[in-house]
Amino acid sequence: MDWVRVTSRAELSRAGLPGGRPVLVLVGGAAGMDRAELEALELVLRGLVALLDERGAVVVDGGTDIGVMRAIGRARAAEGGRFPLIGVAAEVAVGGAFEPNHTHQLLVPGDTWGDEVPWIADVADVVAGPQPSLTLLVNGGEITFEDAEHSLDHNRPLVVLRGSGRTADAIARSADERSTAIATSPLTTVLGPDELRPHFERMLTPSP
Repeated sequence: MDWVRVTSRAELSRAGLPGGRPVLVLVGGAAGMDRAELEALELVLRGLVALLDERGAVVVDGGTDIGVMRAIGRARAAEGGRFPLIGVAAEVAVGGAFEPNHTHQLLVPGDTWGDEVPWIADVADVVAGPQPSLTLLVNGGEITFEDAEHSLDHNRPLVVLRGSGRTADAIARSADERSTAIATSPLTTVLGPDELRPHFERMLTPSP
């Protein structure tokens, strides 16, 4: 799948993206996740593939072949998932590896890691339209705080995966002022791995 370059938010509606479908935004750890963490996350995500297909959902992430993006791509492939998987990466990522199981790939302006963050939020809005959407935050570094804040700014519910490390666990325990502000939002829910599926069953039910 070739990357489609978009340079303005107006172009998103012409980028051939699916629309009017429930959306799961996946954000979090990239290079900072070790092999054991990635293998554990892939198992968790494999347990969600059938549900995402049943709900007609779309997943949006950063698209590169690392961290949570690698985990969801491999989980989808392993379980024979059919849901669209949209990667959104800034131009700084050119020259790196892109996760091969993504079905749609957008390249957006940006020469710094993290420049894709507001675009991911906008893509999720365009794809979901009136349908429900939420963000799953796993592990993560400094950029993941920005992802969380953009999700909340877009009025998108945020699910933080407890025990997945770093940013996720900082938010889960309200480790500092920034983490506390995210954790205490009425849109934020902190869950363990076994709690994800029933929560997503409720939150990703398509509107009539």
